[in-house]
Amino acid sequence: MEIKGHKEKMLFYVTKLGKLRSADNASFDSHDEEHNARCYQGTRVELLQHIDTWASDLGSEYLFWLNGMAGTGKSTISRTVAQIFADKGDLGASFFFRRGEGDRCHAGFFIGTIATQLVQKVPSLAPHIQKAIEADPDISRKALKIQFETLVLQPLRKMQTDTQKPSRIVIVVDALDECDQEEDIGIIIRLLPQVRHITSVQLKFFLSSRPELHIRLGFEDIKGKYEVLALHQIPEPVVKEDISAFLEHELATIRQNYNNRTNVQVLVEMAMPLFIFATTVCRFIRDRRCGQPNEQLSKVLKYHTKSQLSKLDAMYLSVLNPLLVGVTESEKRGIVEEFQQVVGPIIILASPLSATSLDLLLGVPEGTVDSRTDLLHSVLSIPSRAGHPIRLFHLSFRDFLVDTEKRETNPFWINEKDVHGKLATRCLQRLSTNKYLKKDICDLQTPERPRADVDRQTIDLHLPADIQYT
Repeated sequence: MEIKGHKEKMLFYVTKLGKLRSADNASFDSHDEEHNARCYQGTRVELLQHIDTWASDLGSEYLFWLNGMAGTGKSTISRTVAQIFADKGDLGASFFFRRGEGDRCHAGFFIGTIATQLVQKVPSLAPHIQKAIEADPDISRKALKIQFETLVLQPLRKMQTDTQKPSRIVIVVDALDECDQEEDIGIIIRLLPQVRHITSVQLKFFLSSRPELHIRLGFEDIKGKYEVLALHQIPEPVVKEDISAFLEHELATIRQNYNNRTNVQVLVEMAMPLFIFATTVCRFIRDRRCGQPNEQLSKVLKYHTKSQLSKLDAMYLSVLNPLLVGVTESEKRGIVEEFQQVVGPIIILASPLSATSLDLLLGVPEGTVDSRTDLLHSVLSIPSRAGHPIRLFHLSFRDFLVDTEKRETNPFWINEKDVHGKLATRCLQRLSTNKYLKKDICDLQTPERPRADVDRQTIDLHLPADIQYT
């Protein structure tokens, strides 16, 4: 079939690419990532320069691995790096893995998403990828090695070198540790170095993750083929100065007299080296639902001397413990049970739901989830618009709540296995007590049509979000 005109060709290619499995909102500039932090101006200067130098150096490795423990600012750095390369015209694609965000934690959607974004950056790839899809319509369901070879490497090899196209392309991959299958992480790490054989462009990957054992072993398998920087290797004075600059700015925007040196120094000491501590504390102090800023600040500073607590424990307990102040023991038990009933599902769900959908799924009165999360805006991303999902600001909050070693010391501890069981029961109950569980639930009149060919609007029209989840 001959297709005339550039616009017609691109429309044709876009239609074909739509058959690839790709994850919604996985790119750094998606709406889901819009309100997440970038590096505060004047911070992480040397680190960002180091990454930019790596990307520019023709002789550097094709992979850069940034690693650090929970809360050290990896995702903030990744978003900033992606923005910098996008501004320069060098960003080819980005994929931000997120546990509990549906397709965004599934490696099966990773390569299709990258290929789809690469075509937007380098349109001359489109006909090659289109031919690959026509040759195998199920290519994005094949093994990761086959997908990478067919959708990325082969199209790049076939693409003619064009001096008008960008000489370098950087792909940013954040939170690799939040991919749901450890084996898939190892495969991805072993596949990426193959881009060094591409001559049409200089393609590089920037990756970030926690330094989990299976990830370290994966990089050990490709020893000598990547550059690595561990955030704990950055000199302490540099990190301390960056956290201090951020706190001074944020506290000043809340109220001028809160950014005095004493308060800032104490908070910096409490936060080091965790940027998530600083950002969460500022959200907590700013949240007027919980109290006046000076009261909120005092609640946080009380944990300064509690050295037996980890820094993350101290941060989250400073947010949660005020919920139990001034009530009887029986009232405390009730508050904790209500917290666990609502927050447990929020942190366990395979994909996030809105407060309204959670009310329906949990079988609680309308408005229950809203009221029980009203004082948790510093640890949960709670949208102001109804119908938008509630999300975690940071995975460390989930880790804090489900850690079995904290069962006796954390009054808000959540039994992960118990929550999964209750959610499964509620899903079955929800399906069995309404009109949705029936043949041809979307009224397609063509029951043989594959699920992949049913558009999102049709599904949303016939199935509420909580039913889709079940």
